[in-house]
Amino acid sequence: MFVGVLRLTLQIPGARSLKDRRRVVRSFKDRLRAKLQLSVAEVGALDLHQMAVIGVAAVSNDAAQIDEMMASAAAMADGLPDAVLIDRALEIVSFGREGRGVGTRAPKIGREQGG
Repeated sequence: MFVGVLRLTLQIPGARSLKDRRRVVRSFKDRLRAKLQLSVAEVGALDLHQMAVIGVAAVSNDAAQIDEMMASAAAMADGLPDAVLIDRALEIVSFGREGRGVGTRAPKIGREQGG
């Protein structure tokens, strides 16, 4: 299993209030959820009018699929008419046997431990 996490930092130059900013951010989050079926949350710069930090997450059994989905999310951010993508960071972490990453040991189920 693979987990991908993407952080997108957006500048929203036309936002004159938090309400303007929220409109841009909410629209982008809704589009990501609808088109790519990703988990999306606003994770930073919550009190700044012209900045937003968006966290995007996905789980898959294929790291390449996560990379492709995250690239699509970043491309959508880069194409926003009311915002400028100023930074992005991606991390894909493997878990379990298939990914051979964190927690690769199988739990001992049904075995009694004696001494």
